[in-house]
Amino acid sequence: MPNELSTANLLLYGLPFLIVLVIYLYRHRRTESHHAGKLAEAKEAGLTEPPSLHPVIDPRRCLSSRACVSACPEKALGIIGGKATLVNPANCIGHGACQAACPHDAIELVFGTAKRGMDIPLVKPNFETNVPGLFIAGELGGMGLIRKAAEQGRQAMESIAKLKGANGASRHRAPRLDPIGEGSGLPYDVVIVGAGPAGLSASLGALEKKLRFVTIEQEDAFGGTVYHYPRNKVVMTAPVQLPIVGKMKFSEVSKERLLEFWQGVIRKTGLKINFSERMETLRPDGKGFVVKTARAEYRTRAVLLAIGRRGTPRKLEVPGEECAKVVYRLIDAEQYRGQHVLVVGGGDAALEAALACSEQPGTKVALSYRSEAFGRVKPKNRELLQQAHAAGRINVLLSSTVKSITSHQVILEQQKRKVELSNQAVIVCAGGVLPTPFLKEIGIQVDTKFGTACKL
Repeated sequence: MPNELSTANLLLYGLPFLIVLVIYLYRHRRTESHHAGKLAEAKEAGLTEPPSLHPVIDPRRCLSSRACVSACPEKALGIIGGKATLVNPANCIGHGACQAACPHDAIELVFGTAKRGMDIPLVKPNFETNVPGLFIAGELGGMGLIRKAAEQGRQAMESIAKLKGANGASRHRAPRLDPIGEGSGLPYDVVIVGAGPAGLSASLGALEKKLRFVTIEQEDAFGGTVYHYPRNKVVMTAPVQLPIVGKMKFSEVSKERLLEFWQGVIRKTGLKINFSERMETLRPDGKGFVVKTARAEYRTRAVLLAIGRRGTPRKLEVPGEECAKVVYRLIDAEQYRGQHVLVVGGGDAALEAALACSEQPGTKVALSYRSEAFGRVKPKNRELLQQAHAAGRINVLLSSTVKSITSHQVILEQQKRKVELSNQAVIVCAGGVLPTPFLKEIGIQVDTKFGTACKL
């Protein structure tokens, strides 16, 4: 009888446990197989190098809690062989949510990889570069985290506000307590270049400290890199302290909600930003600097560079490119409904722009790329492009270059053959000119990092 009871209890309690275990193992293996497939696709497409700050997982510490995988909105991480792995390296944007979520301290955020170095300017703890009076905050210094970029902007402005130097006096000569620029004859205490998270936070700090400042932004809108994110992208994973405003209490927020919040801050504080004003040159001038833009020259005691790492959009340098119909990013595909659109470029951004426009009713899309094939693009984008081309929704023009642009037409050359296309809009997705040469030109030391840890 006892043996019969033991067997019955084993069946009663053990069988459900066994069923749950089998289901768990099946799902676990299916998930790992899916993640392994994603990694294989990335390798096949040549997309194995993260573009910016990214996680490196210590397999000795990783206990496969999956917290990092759940915390990554970009689905860049997966589990393979029971360990967290970067399965979609090109998707990683370096916000660091994975590191914060890991309960075992198994993740380190690093700049660059063993194969691909990342240029990082020398920045001191007070955010001043090796050039006295020149400061850097945010993504340009390697910090892609929005909350950290905003925090750096605030801290950098605190350092700038403490600068001394009136009448050429040394900043280290103690009893001088004059505000920066006072008596120097310089119209501005600081020029802030860039209106992304770091630039906006710094501008609020300058406003709070009653500094004489101007903020310039080469784009026609604020937000920096955030402005270029896809719709509804989750862009923040922790609160951040802003000057004047106080704590920004978002835990997770979409791109649109964050931009709406910043718009409200600008409206309430009266913060002024000079949009569509690109810095052309920056040079030392006696006690400070001269920042020259297409509109004006600003003489200032200090400069804060918060320009990000995207740099200036790479242009085609062809006649007619100055037309208003030429843009360098896709904001809303719906605005091109019923038009003839040319997209230029061969990366994921170009393919995604062409695909989005092709889905609009009545829109005719051509995609021009100078090479013979699309190389480093996601397999899914390549597959969708092939389908759209086969369906006649996108005219793919490989080995082609734009020669000129007119108000109603674009002229290309494809394998020494002239191609004329009717056109109402041109979207150039050719990447950006990185600011590294500019930084070196003005004397800022730039070091190349190969898998160097980032201290958050």
